Amino acid sequence: MISASDLTPAELAALLHFHADAGVDWLLEEEPVDRFAEFEAMRAARQGARAAQPRPEAPQAAGGGQRDRRQAAKPVAAPPPASPRNAPAIPDEQAVEQARFAAESARSLGELKTAIEAFNSCNLKNSARSTIFASGTPESRIIVIGPMPSADDDREGTPFAGRAGLLLDKMLAAIGLRREEILLTNVIPWRPPGNRAPSAPEVEICRPFIERQIALAEPKALLLLGNFTARHFFGSAETIHGLRGQWREIEILGRTIPAIASLHPQELLTAPINKRLAWSDLLAFKNRIDAEILG
Repeated sequence: MISASDLTPAELAALLHFHADAGVDWLLEEEPVDRFAEFEAMRAARQGARAAQPRPEAPQAAGGGQRDRRQAAKPVAAPPPASPRNAPAIPDEQAVEQARFAAESARSLGELKTAIEAFNSCNLKNSARSTIFASGTPESRIIVIGPMPSADDDREGTPFAGRAGLLLDKMLAAIGLRREEILLTNVIPWRPPGNRAPSAPEVEICRPFIERQIALAEPKALLLLGNFTARHFFGSAETIHGLRGQWREIEILGRTIPAIASLHPQELLTAPINKRLAWSDLLAFKNRIDAEILG
């Protein structure tokens, strides 16, 4: 077994990033456990218990009734107690209506945050560690929207955390912005297990929350990052390479807002050659907000 002390800092960092990308969120044990020895000990204990049990009596001629009585005497396992992780599923249509009511009832971003944190009708919340809500300054009238929380976001409880968040900070700084001066959020407030894509019902349940966030913040421009986010707002099946770099008008709760899509920082970490495309999109975004907001 390889110990952490046998690895260089770079090798250890690479191993941790590999586990994070594979969906591992945190270690379950403080000390390493030999699961093979544990399994062997459990198997030996079971074999010893079976050897100590008395042998069953030979079946009698009319053994059917006796066998039936033995079967009837078996205890019936009680169902597990209800909890947020095994509570009965709510029909999707009902969950969407509950989400819409909760979102519409919020009169401020603070109230909406409280409503989302109290909402328990989306399966994604059951497996996520954190509810990720918008961070930053709504008064800026600028919103940057990502798809769904990453493992880093889920651990730290904030949007755009980890390496992708650091790259986003550099991207914003290049056009004179800081994350504290704008609003950062995600379409989906809970990280899907294993970083899988949200299902269509899950997306519809979360839709009222992101739309209400936008309506309450009253932005003058949206920057949509990533394939999922662009498709969600533009209603298109094209990839981000076909959707990026073009200003479009989108309707959010009766309000028309200009939006431009670009590549997500995580995609740029995977394919750095696309940074030139993202830079072009950022310049277009800067020109628009300079004209619309800074005047």
